[in-house]
Amino acid sequence: MPISDPVGKARLLYDARRDRVAIPPFTDDDPTLGMADGYAVQAELVDLLLADGDSVVGYKVGLTSKPMQRMIGVDSPDFAPILGSTAHVDGGTVSLSRLIQPKMEAEIIAVMGERLAGPGVLVTDAARAVAGVCASVEIVDSRFEDWRIGLADTVADLASNGAFASSSRVVPLTEVDPRYVGMTLTRNGELVDTGAGAAALGDPLAVVAWLANTLGERGIALEPGHLVMTGALHAAVPMAAGDVFRADFDRLGPVTLRVVE
Repeated sequence: MPISDPVGKARLLYDARRDRVAIPPFTDDDPTLGMADGYAVQAELVDLLLADGDSVVGYKVGLTSKPMQRMIGVDSPDFAPILGSTAHVDGGTVSLSRLIQPKMEAEIIAVMGERLAGPGVLVTDAARAVAGVCASVEIVDSRFEDWRIGLADTVADLASNGAFASSSRVVPLTEVDPRYVGMTLTRNGELVDTGAGAAALGDPLAVVAWLANTLGERGIALEPGHLVMTGALHAAVPMAAGDVFRADFDRLGPVTLRVVE
């Protein structure tokens, strides 16, 4: 049964983002809400944000690791558009004043070189369509109180995306196999976690293929220039004003983001 009042729920999330005040999870009132319900709200929320002049620069795929899937209680990823207003440059700053309860993750971004449309997309198709991969850090943020999220909640909330920064260096797939890219994340020079590309569905290119097929069911294609955030390679890390995060990726290089009040 479709979610009741997706427009109203989208407006609640829109207001929460604008006012930086977390709201109770939708699944508190209705624990039966599922992925389709979340996407119905997500679509309405994206319409509201685009009406404000924002733009879609690509997509993020979440829940790509088995531990995260077990935590939420699903067996497949989710996705959401990523907005131009959330993009930051390597070495830039992100302000806590735009966020509610942020955490930091490092991941690999795939940059699309060719149009890719499902259904029937294989990993080999994704590899041909991807121009290359680059280093990135994502700030995940939840507009729901205390990160108490069910599947419908996180899907509705743009897969808990807050902001991201990516390196300007895009490495072609002829020079790197993203499955084997190792990564270290430091905060203020101290190691906080490590990871590898294979943490994302076994292969970041498998994430791209999954996304193309899932979008294809909705009549949407990945277009040249689109960014695909392929999923966290480690557990999310708390962040505070004054923190400097640096993720170093084998072959892809580093990406740095500073946190300010």
